[in-house]
Amino acid sequence: MLRIAPLADDQTAFEIDRAAAESDTPDIPLGTFEAYRARLRHPWPGNELEQYLAVHDGVPAGHLELGLPLLDNLANVNVQLFVHPEQRRRGIGRALFGHAVERTRALGRRHLIGPTTDDGAAFARAMGAAAGLVEVRSRLDLATAEPPDTPVAAGYRLVRWTNVAPAEFLDDLGYLESRLNADAPTGDLAWEAEKVDAARVRAAEEAIRVRRRTAFHTGAVHEDSGRLIAWTTIAGQDDTAWHAWQSITIVDPGHRGHGLGLTIKNQNLRYARSSRPGLRAIDTFNAATNDHMLRINRTMGFRAVDQWTQWQLTV
Repeated sequence: MLRIAPLADDQTAFEIDRAAAESDTPDIPLGTFEAYRARLRHPWPGNELEQYLAVHDGVPAGHLELGLPLLDNLANVNVQLFVHPEQRRRGIGRALFGHAVERTRALGRRHLIGPTTDDGAAFARAMGAAAGLVEVRSRLDLATAEPPDTPVAAGYRLVRWTNVAPAEFLDDLGYLESRLNADAPTGDLAWEAEKVDAARVRAAEEAIRVRRRTAFHTGAVHEDSGRLIAWTTIAGQDDTAWHAWQSITIVDPGHRGHGLGLTIKNQNLRYARSSRPGLRAIDTFNAATNDHMLRINRTMGFRAVDQWTQWQLTV
């Protein structure tokens, strides 16, 4: 007998997700239960989460997370679905996805969006989903990489901070993140660019803190205007000091062509390594069509690990 109900015990979901991660993506750390629980209890600003547990013959077997954007993309539901490896091939994933579809309709939303590796492609297609965006995960092995001390172009200066940005840059950060959301490839996904302001920047910083993560930032300031016109971030869990994620990198269009993207990424990598000496590996995702950023990452020493797809089902 299979039963799906709202999640009542974070530890149970963690055990399912950990077993699935160790089977499917063993090189990506899930982290400790404390960090996992913090993420569940503190959704990203502008979002709320619904959590469900599938129990098969009395045994916890699957976990479904639905992410609901509240400020943008109000027609969308972000889906994360995990089935314990020992419980697979029993219809549990299909049942959980069916529940996700039911909740999407009940909420008056239209698009379910969620990722899989290539191993999950057959399941996604069987659910009726279409490939919306192909992404490449790349890894930088810091045992073999030594980022150069790249100088910044004339007319600019570098700034660095950990977690909390200087107040003078908040509006610029909101603009840059909004610009990234507009510029980044989204393929065929029904995804609108998020509009970020200073308050949302501060809310994201607080979310990172309560989720037990640390973020290292480097930016470039245009000396004539005093504006922050380029920005990049590396962030990782505090309890998994050997691993981090390279996330945002954006240069304002009016200041491109000066090598600022590569410069701030190299400088931020040096900053993160000096702040976290045990850091050994950095992962990043890029759209497979984002040739420019993939080329920069290869120059830095990133190498492709696997391919993921963001799938979409419209109901």
